[in-house]
Amino acid sequence: MTPSASGGPRPGLSLSTTASPTPSASADSIWPGDDPVTIAQAAERLAAGGLVAFPTETVYGLGARADDDRAVAQVFAAKGRPSDHPLIVHVLDAEAAGAFAATLPPRAVRLMRAFWPGPLTVIVTRRSGMAGAAAGGATTVGLRCPAHPVARALLAAAAQRGVRGVAAPSANRFGRVSPTCAAHVVDEFGPAVPVLDGGPCEVGVESTIVDVSRDAPVLLRPGGVARDAVEQVLGEPLRDRDEAAPRASGTLEQHYAPRARVVLLDALSLSQRLDGLPGTRSGPARGLGVYSRSLAARPDVGVWRTMPQDPAVAAHELFAVLRDFDAEGVDAVWVERVPDGAAWEAVADRLRRAAAA
Repeated sequence: MTPSASGGPRPGLSLSTTASPTPSASADSIWPGDDPVTIAQAAERLAAGGLVAFPTETVYGLGARADDDRAVAQVFAAKGRPSDHPLIVHVLDAEAAGAFAATLPPRAVRLMRAFWPGPLTVIVTRRSGMAGAAAGGATTVGLRCPAHPVARALLAAAAQRGVRGVAAPSANRFGRVSPTCAAHVVDEFGPAVPVLDGGPCEVGVESTIVDVSRDAPVLLRPGGVARDAVEQVLGEPLRDRDEAAPRASGTLEQHYAPRARVVLLDALSLSQRLDGLPGTRSGPARGLGVYSRSLAARPDVGVWRTMPQDPAVAAHELFAVLRDFDAEGVDAVWVERVPDGAAWEAVADRLRRAAAA
């Protein structure tokens, strides 16, 4: 299949052929993702029903073998995630996807050919008896083929051990900010979960989810592939999510939230609120963080971050910036709303859900 058309080069990691000592999760939970020894160790852990965190081009995932309901139950427990909120099953290729799908409709095949490997998930009818727990008991299942070389090496090694797919939501506590580097995963779970280190994630927000299980294609979640790119491949418009849509990852109203309270404001409202802050003679408002595209940084704000003008760059850094605000100890983050349009849709979606929390 052709590489993803979501834009930008894929991470350029290569797997070393130099052996290294077998890692111990209790001693060091970050395992080098470019080492075939640690890849094999992680694959063995998955095959045995254990958990492994690993990088994708979108965010880091917390994985378990998708065909083992007891293994998948550990993912829900570790995250504190409701067991009826489906996980995405990550597969190596379209052939592996067939193990979990009752059928792959023509729309699914077109999307897979255009965007796999890459940041797009297709929702299809689930094969009976497969990945029931991963699908949250639904009759549909979300399938994705990641592009990150560490994820692909892990999936290939796991497949050699009988693991046809890995169910993996983002590797963070449920409802919180997704991790985009290995250290973020350790911040969430400590040494209990080993994480393959593949460096910072390229895309930075989760995959686009498209439901192709019904009569018309529906965009369930914007993400790493823009709406217009999907529509061009399908040759028809994507409908918006409706009440009859199947459940899917990352679609709850409150999600992706830092500990700080997120408030979304247009540029004028943000400027007016900032004008109402106490003067700099009383010191900066240290409990406040601001993330703005159009306003100049002000000394009366404790933590100021400038949002990139490029939507892809803004998506790449969004979760890291939200985590940085938490690390700075702010109580509230005032965020300038992003522009309308397909290019900013994924960032707008994540910010809206973060603010709802």
